[in-house]
Amino acid sequence: MSKPIRVLEIGCAEAGVLKAFTERGDYCVGIELSEGRTKKAMEFMAEELERDQIRFLNADVYDIDPDSEFDELFDLVILKDVIEHIHNQERFMPQLKKFLKPNGHVFFAFPPWYMPFGGHQQVADSKILSVLPYYHILPRSWYAQILKWGGESEKKIENLLEIWDTQISIERFERIVRQSGFSIAKRTYWFLNPIYQWKFNLKPRKLIRILSALPFVRNFYTTAMYYAVRL
Repeated sequence: MSKPIRVLEIGCAEAGVLKAFTERGDYCVGIELSEGRTKKAMEFMAEELERDQIRFLNADVYDIDPDSEFDELFDLVILKDVIEHIHNQERFMPQLKKFLKPNGHVFFAFPPWYMPFGGHQQVADSKILSVLPYYHILPRSWYAQILKWGGESEKKIENLLEIWDTQISIERFERIVRQSGFSIAKRTYWFLNPIYQWKFNLKPRKLIRILSALPFVRNFYTTAMYYAVRL
């Protein structure tokens, strides 16, 4: 086993991702805005909490001062299926530097906006709208009207429109990375998102190279992007 590292996950939800790191002996911190999810994470990681291997903060990442909050910074910061939910990503991404050790990395995973379900419409209550691809890329007012016609609740529509407002493509993400002072250490284009193996029993598949080389077009066929970036 390699030397234990310090891992921070922003938007850790119920801490399923962090479990893999605690099992290999790493020290972890999870930041989660939802109080309910934070409580579930603490229940899920009760043993790790007892042995001081993990810590949870129910807080907004903007309100955290790493120098006063932590004894040591982090080797790895994780944002899995989070960046597409964050408003003003240009302001947010530079904030990650303050959590990193000098040679630290940030891992991002997200569905590009133009992929078939890049609007997260699979969570719609309507059986038709939840399996209908690509309609999320329509103008905002049209998209909202379709959701209303489909019988979605005001809360569900609000949540889905938030994704519309924060939409992020492959090209826009990489532009923000560069503008924020990071460089891309590694990128992976997934034709079949690895999470589909557990959700739909579909084997993960990477996008073929010829498609991944086509700017903009690749967004329509990439169900997930994985990035490792560094300072």
